Amino acid sequence: MRPKVILQLYPMLPSDGEEGRKRERPLGRDRDLYQRVLFEWLDIIKAAEQMGVWGASTIEHHLHSEGYEVGPNPGILNAWWAAQVKNIHVGALGYVMATQDPIRVAEETAILDHITRGRFFVGFARGYQSRWTNILGQFTDTVATVSDGSADDLKNRDIFEERVDMVLRCWEDESVVLDGNYYKAPYPLDTGVRGYPGSNIASQAGAHGEVGSDGSVRRISVVPAPYQRPRPQRIMVATSKSDDSVRYCARKGFIPTYFSKFDGIIKQSRIYVEEAEKAGHTVSLGQNQNIVRWMHIGKTEADYHRKLREYDVDIYKNFYGPFFPQFPTDPNTDWVKNISESGIFTGGTLDQVRSEWQRIYEQVPSEYITLIFHFAQQPKDELLDELEQFMSKVVPHLNTVSELPARAAK
Repeated sequence: MRPKVILQLYPMLPSDGEEGRKRERPLGRDRDLYQRVLFEWLDIIKAAEQMGVWGASTIEHHLHSEGYEVGPNPGILNAWWAAQVKNIHVGALGYVMATQDPIRVAEETAILDHITRGRFFVGFARGYQSRWTNILGQFTDTVATVSDGSADDLKNRDIFEERVDMVLRCWEDESVVLDGNYYKAPYPLDTGVRGYPGSNIASQAGAHGEVGSDGSVRRISVVPAPYQRPRPQRIMVATSKSDDSVRYCARKGFIPTYFSKFDGIIKQSRIYVEEAEKAGHTVSLGQNQNIVRWMHIGKTEADYHRKLREYDVDIYKNFYGPFFPQFPTDPNTDWVKNISESGIFTGGTLDQVRSEWQRIYEQVPSEYITLIFHFAQQPKDELLDELEQFMSKVVPHLNTVSELPARAAK
């Protein structure tokens, strides 16, 4: 069985490098540029479907005035794409739950599941960018940018797991009471919603127990229920360094989505299998696994390096680098060399890319591959040429395990 390829785009609004981005500040609010990029993005999704790409996704990131990752609302984009395509799956990688209302996420994703008639996958993420997670989430003064075991890191994880569990319950149960440490519904929980004018019909036609004998709203019933039963089958969770995140995914039946170097993926893919077995799930190595890679295919190695320089150095140096300690901060760094040796980019000539992925799949035959391109810093036609080469000349050489049957999360 061939791996399921997911195309992940932000977009990154294009500029003439770092200096051009400074001159055109704030590029993220250039309405004419965003309009062009938005519709070119749709062209890419349609072309990807024709190539046999399994899925298309984007992110939830906010307030990127520099124009690096302009993706504040993945649900709107998923709905728009779904209306334009027939077979490709759509989703997000993913909803940052520390900044989200779990009821709103359950509602929105259930509607998307219906719009796509089940060709929808859900992604959840913890979030790491304090510039906007603090503003939207308002739950801490600082947010750990790595899984470092700090108080902020642990609080972020607690909020994330609490709200993901709430989304699952809202999908699956006729009515719920959400009594968490960080979120409660109905609110206030001890009295319920008093004096609801529609309590008479709600008590007779709404969910059982939704309205108490005093007419107060005592439970909530989230509508609609998802198209898939009991919930969307594929739930993906972004992971990087944290083994605990992988164990969490294994217990829940979620798909860990690895934004990490390959040696870490080898270790964590085995942790996933072991932890799933403890939870009573039989999982083969690679099953329910999703490897994320930034990729370029060049005509020559020099062409590959050109692409890194023109499309990736700006965001890598100025945006990825400051957030993650594994990236360099020395301004004299040879950035092209550093990117090519980072362990999260794969690239080179077609033969080199094919060999690299074959080596990966000999050790971890992952069910999913997510490819990230810095569109629209990289032009549409060049991106599509690389994607077509990957789908027609790399993927046929990769074999993965069969898909896991759907199961309810625990």
